[in-house]
Amino acid sequence: MKYTTLPNTNIEVSKICLGTMTYGQQNTESDAHEQLNYAVENGVNFIDTAEMYSIPGKKETQGSTERFIGSWLKNQKREDLVVASKVVGPNDYFKYIRENLGFSKEVLQDALGKSLNRLQTDYLDLYQLHWPERNTNYFGKRNYKHDANEKWEDNFKEVIAVLDGFVTAGKIRHYGVSNETSWGLMRHLEESKHHHLTRCKTIQNPYSLLNRTFEINLAEVAHRENVGLLAYSPLGFGTLSGKYLTETSSENSRLNLFPTYSRYSSEQSKVLIQKYAELAKELNMSLAHLALAFVNQQPFLTSNIIGATTMQQLKENISSIEVELSEEVLKKIDEIHELQPNPAP
Repeated sequence: MKYTTLPNTNIEVSKICLGTMTYGQQNTESDAHEQLNYAVENGVNFIDTAEMYSIPGKKETQGSTERFIGSWLKNQKREDLVVASKVVGPNDYFKYIRENLGFSKEVLQDALGKSLNRLQTDYLDLYQLHWPERNTNYFGKRNYKHDANEKWEDNFKEVIAVLDGFVTAGKIRHYGVSNETSWGLMRHLEESKHHHLTRCKTIQNPYSLLNRTFEINLAEVAHRENVGLLAYSPLGFGTLSGKYLTETSSENSRLNLFPTYSRYSSEQSKVLIQKYAELAKELNMSLAHLALAFVNQQPFLTSNIIGATTMQQLKENISSIEVELSEEVLKKIDEIHELQPNPAP
């Protein structure tokens, strides 16, 4: 395993982070514990979850992922692990979680308290805002359209102040954002600076061979402001494993179970997946290893969030940390990327 640190901290994290959102629907509690044990045995010390998991979001399974991790975590040496979770942002669909959605002090206190209870821990190493409160681009939305009638109030300072209080109280060590834009990330950083509050350390956004939008401007912010990317969907919902290309996916695979998750299934994406598959074959490696190794080698990356439904997938994904792509291969990847840049924003 390779390690780095959460930016501006002394917390060492594995460059492979175990994503867990399948725990509760695609994976049972025993499956989850088997995955967690294997990951830790192979050097992974970073675990990411969220209050809304498992996916897709359902009232019946909400919080199941944190509960499954919690029943495992209580028997572990807590200080050896880095545990991250997230609070949902405003979205009427998730009113089954709480009626008042957003990042008010009351909501954040409620959400964090419940997450800690389900995870059976006294603190989180990283607490993240799952998506912004305001109208902006995320979850595949490409073009920003300003809404002059938007009711959102600019409350960055108030939100960060609450998170700062959690740090002081020892309930969280650090905070991060997710599905955020460069404007939003800079506002977090500036508000923290001007008001002497805890600083945003990470941004959890999509990044893969099919979605390199992070490079357009967030990469510059990440480098200049020292904020680390936690890359999610590095295999594009499994499309970059090649299993849908070769029609070898199982009935239990995500896109077969939940076909509405079509973010990485456009015709443009399929064209690129085929090209990347041909390159992987030429290199005598799996497409998954090519895709994950590409993410692992990015200089703005703090950790690559992998996920799996089977142990075979988990083993392959974790072992990608051993793959090193040459400059020549990276150039070939860029040439393919230029054929259809960012087909799955």
